[in-house]
Formats: sequence, structure tokens, C-alpha cells
Amino acid sequence: MSPNKPRIWVDADGCPVVKIAIEMAQKEGYRITVVKNHAVVIEDDYAEIITVDLSRDAADFYIVNHMMAHDIVITQDYGLAALVLSKRGQAINQNGRLITQDNIDLILDQRHVSRLARMQRGKYTKFKKRLKADDEAFVSAFKGLLER
Repeated sequence: MSPNKPRIWVDADGCPVVKIAIEMAQKEGYRITVVKNHAVVIEDDYAEIITVDLSRDAADFYIVNHMMAHDIVITQDYGLAALVLSKRGQAINQNGRLITQDNIDLILDQRHVSRLARMQRGKYTKFKKRLKADDEAFVSAFKGLLER
């Protein structure tokens, strides 16, 4: 593991690509820290596993308070992604979408509008089943991010 490379952080609560991220980090020699709450069971011999309490956003706050500029954060929480960007970090979601200064405002606005629409309808959509193509898109984008 090279101390000159950025650290990879995984917001593991509900993250479907934890194992993939760990495998890729190990292969490329990156330090990786997986932050999870007590309800999530993850064990790995390579990754550093941090367990936080069950309170809302505990993993997010841990990551933001410990990350450094240029670190990479894997998260599906766009609020966390915005905080990562404010600390000059890099953010990517579980589907390989890079979250940048150029698109975060639109992403947060879309999240807000979607939340309002769900509240008005009183319906909450179920998540789609994760496909192999979703994992492949993540691997491709994450590999590109690591090669920068």
C-alpha cells in the first residue's frame, strides 16, 4: 500500500459494491476503509473496517471527519458526496456515477424534487434489482478514477 495514494472510503450502509471495491483496492495497492453501522456485518483481511453506532448519518460524519483531500469516497448518499466535494475529495456512487462540482447541484436538486413527489403521492418506489451491468459500470468508472 502506497501512502502517496489517496485512501478509499466506503459508506457501507446499503452499499452493494463493498466486496468489489475491496478487491480492486487490494489489487491496485490502495488503502481502503469501510465504515458501517452495527447492523451491517462485513469482515475482510485487507480492508480496515470501522463500526459506528446506528444513529442516522453516523457513518457519513465519520468519513467526512477523517478523510483527506483527494481521498475517494464510494457512497449512494448525495448529501455525503457534497460534503466530500467540499473537502476536495472525490465521490462515486455504486453505479459508477462520478459526483463532481459540475453535477452535484443538479443531483441534489433532483433528489429534493423526487422526495417531494414521493411525499405528495404517498408512494415509495422499490429499488430495482441490481444487475451484473450495474456492477460492470461501477468497475469501469472506479478503475478510471483510480488510474487518474
